[in-house]
Amino acid sequence: MGAVVAVSAVIPAMSFASDEKKPKGGHNTLSYKMALDAITGGKTPAASDKIKLKVPEIAENGAVVPVTVEVDSPMTDADHVKAIHILASKNGNARCIDIHLTPANGAAMFSTRIKLGGTQDVVAVVELSSGEFIMASQSVKVTIGGCG
Repeated sequence: MGAVVAVSAVIPAMSFASDEKKPKGGHNTLSYKMALDAITGGKTPAASDKIKLKVPEIAENGAVVPVTVEVDSPMTDADHVKAIHILASKNGNARCIDIHLTPANGAAMFSTRIKLGGTQDVVAVVELSSGEFIMASQSVKVTIGGCG
């Protein structure tokens, strides 16, 4: 009987201890800096006017914010866009979408909708076949949050 009491007192304490080690916001939390470093391997992307990022200045509903990205690229084997990444600077998980491309795509462009938890910057990070990273950003004012 004493062993049952001892075990029942220790097991809940052990489970609470493991909860303390979990990152705040859950296991899906990824800050903007961490997401950018994961994508670029620590390189600093250069701002570029080759990227045309279309996002509304004011989004009435943060749950469905339209995003269109077009990159001026010849899309040849020697010179093409390898990937386009969309980040939201203040979301709990900053990484919204990753698109991987090849020269067979013909054009480096796509449209989608993302969730924004509040007013923040939407950032397009583009990986080029040369290994360089370029980026463009735009601030979006959200009137109704989409992430909770």
